[in-house]
Amino acid sequence: QVQLVESGGGLVEAGGSLRLSCAASGGAFSRYSMGWFRQAPGKERDFVGAISWSGGSTSYADSVKGRFTISRDNAKNTVYLQMNSLKPEDTANYYCAASFNVLPITRGMYNYWGQGTQVTVSS
Repeated sequence: QVQLVESGGGLVEAGGSLRLSCAASGGAFSRYSMGWFRQAPGKERDFVGAISWSGGSTSYADSVKGRFTISRDNAKNTVYLQMNSLKPEDTANYYCAASFNVLPITRGMYNYWGQGTQVTVSS
């Protein structure tokens, strides 16, 4: 059983940056692909990006490509989401997730989820 805890959310102005962290415990972190999703009020939980177990491969949603970067530190059991050039439409609760699959982009392919961290981007 893997436990995931997100941190780093907050309030930022449009054009600003935030870095989210997701700390994992209770499992072999380096064996999992890790993903980030986000959910705005009244909307579905959408894929943001994913990173392979080694960190050598990444995948991003078109809406964040070129602005967001996922990285991981397997020695620290942590995955990061660097968010630059933030827009008001990036406002959402951000979740990290762990998967046994290779770079999954759909919610159903993830095995473990964190509780989320709120990101609010003001205009």
